[in-house]
Amino acid sequence: MGLYTITRIFFYLFNQDLYPAITASHLMEMLLGGIRFDLTSLLYLNSLYLLLILLPLPLSLRNSSKYIKATQYCYLLPNIIGIIVNCIDMVYVRFTDRRTTCTIFTEFQNDNNILEVVWQAVWGYWYVTIFGLVCIVILWLACRKKWEVTALSSKRYYLQETIILLLTIYFIVIGIRGGFGKYTRPITISNALQYADTPQETAIILNTPFTLLKSIENTSYANPNYFNNIEVEQIMSPIHTDKTEPNCSTIQLGELGKTNVVILILESFSKEYIGFYNTHLQNGKYKGYTPFLDSLLQHCITYKYSYASGRKSIDAMPSILSSIPMLIEPYIVTPYSTNAISSIADCLRGEGYTTAFFHGAPNGSMGFQAFARAVNFEHYYGMNEYDGIDAFDGTWAIWDEEFLQYYGKTMSSMQEPFMTAVFTASSHHPFRVPKRYEGVFPKGDISIHQCIGYTDHALREFFAYAAQQPWYANTLFVITADHTNEISLPEYANAKGLFEVPIAFFSPRWNHGKLEESYAVSQTDIMPSILSYLEYNKPYFAFGQDILTQPKQTPYAICYNHPVFQIFSDSLLIQYDGENTTAVYKYQEDPLLEHNIAPQTDHKMLRYLQAYIQQYINRLINNQLTIDTNGNSSR
Repeated sequence: MGLYTITRIFFYLFNQDLYPAITASHLMEMLLGGIRFDLTSLLYLNSLYLLLILLPLPLSLRNSSKYIKATQYCYLLPNIIGIIVNCIDMVYVRFTDRRTTCTIFTEFQNDNNILEVVWQAVWGYWYVTIFGLVCIVILWLACRKKWEVTALSSKRYYLQETIILLLTIYFIVIGIRGGFGKYTRPITISNALQYADTPQETAIILNTPFTLLKSIENTSYANPNYFNNIEVEQIMSPIHTDKTEPNCSTIQLGELGKTNVVILILESFSKEYIGFYNTHLQNGKYKGYTPFLDSLLQHCITYKYSYASGRKSIDAMPSILSSIPMLIEPYIVTPYSTNAISSIADCLRGEGYTTAFFHGAPNGSMGFQAFARAVNFEHYYGMNEYDGIDAFDGTWAIWDEEFLQYYGKTMSSMQEPFMTAVFTASSHHPFRVPKRYEGVFPKGDISIHQCIGYTDHALREFFAYAAQQPWYANTLFVITADHTNEISLPEYANAKGLFEVPIAFFSPRWNHGKLEESYAVSQTDIMPSILSYLEYNKPYFAFGQDILTQPKQTPYAICYNHPVFQIFSDSLLIQYDGENTTAVYKYQEDPLLEHNIAPQTDHKMLRYLQAYIQQYINRLINNQLTIDTNGNSSR
């Protein structure tokens, strides 16, 4: 228990820049609250050890050297694993903003370079490695002392030890449940909110063995029954059947069957890094790290309040391409990931489009290839298809500059119309750039900044190539990011900023761009916007709405910030744990989210969020994430 508290303190100190507003008294509150979760974890991890040392077995067996050695191994191995996963999350939390759950095993099951990534982290964060080794040595020293059980008489021994065993089991059950009493529910991940001011702070309170153990069997997908079936459809429906006439005098619409669609998903491109969105920061002096994007966005339809669905790459794929949000866990790793779903590729392939997905990592990485196939992409281009292994970055994928050129040239060989998507990779840990560019791009305040500059350069080169191709003038480009990453500005170190990614639409046929400020948008709005732009006239399934050809009908964006749901308007953020509103912020007046005004709330927003959650969960568990040609839910 002492080691876990020390580990929690070290976790906070190592990631202190992620939690800039924590006071000493609040930190103490979190440290004390974390003891509940430590107790549960340690009782789970040491259950076999406790059983072995408490079973009323014959003294000759209990005191034998082999039995004692066996109990020592049962003590050491689980607790060493607990220390290791806690230390891993000290680093990994900087990229996910949450403690790791069991979905990580599915998320990286097809990646063959994980050991290399782990090895680089072991050396790159050597001080965390040393801390973990010191903790393991302390564990080992603690179990070296030999013990021996004695008894005055055989009858008294067995009676005494049986009573101790039964009492211990009783208190172990209480400890694992997190309390006792008729109305006490077993402690869960969401209980950490009791000691946190923000969802991000739960990562300090929790420990990784707890989140792993509690996510082995995910039982979170149950009908919340906020509304009856008729009410929920009236408040929010993901079925799009009515053809709404576009209201977009400022842009020229595309033509179904003729206009190409190109989606650029940029790894870790937080809005924080893009100067175009941050002209208000640092008295107007903030420049960002994306000079090319800054110039391009002036000609785009883009949005001041735009959000990712989650904090991982696998959260983004279904959101962007299939308009399916990430709620509770990434769709790809839920037990329902084999459900039938549609996508932009699926809809447009039926209209004669050539469809392809590009990702420069080894084929199968992150489950992208499997998902692309599941949603009916005709072709997949990964590292296996790329000719030139010398462009491999040594860790993850082909460098962005080379792979985006390959992307452009491959599209030039495709039959039009085509719909393609590319997922970049270079702005990813361990945050390196090609040797020829070392010192070329500003390094900024954090390690990712020069990588952002490099990928921005790769985008410049891609558009320079594309502009010379015959297909360029007749193409809609969509630019977004999968999620955010490292933070250097306090305005982004909160529950709003951690989800702010660019969403932008660009066509060479448009005369000018626009920054929309009157509603909030999310990645799930991309698919319906593309289909509306092309005047697609068939029913389709999407949790998002058209934001390109007309004002957004329901001006909200929804994301999941473990363990709470978040809904944004153009001025308000509401956090909801499934039962209660835990926080409300007027973020335009309070950009650092320092003043929680709960229980004040916008009941219309909350009702929409509840209907959204209910629609998602019910359709997920009932396999109703597609519709037939008549607009009816189908499996």
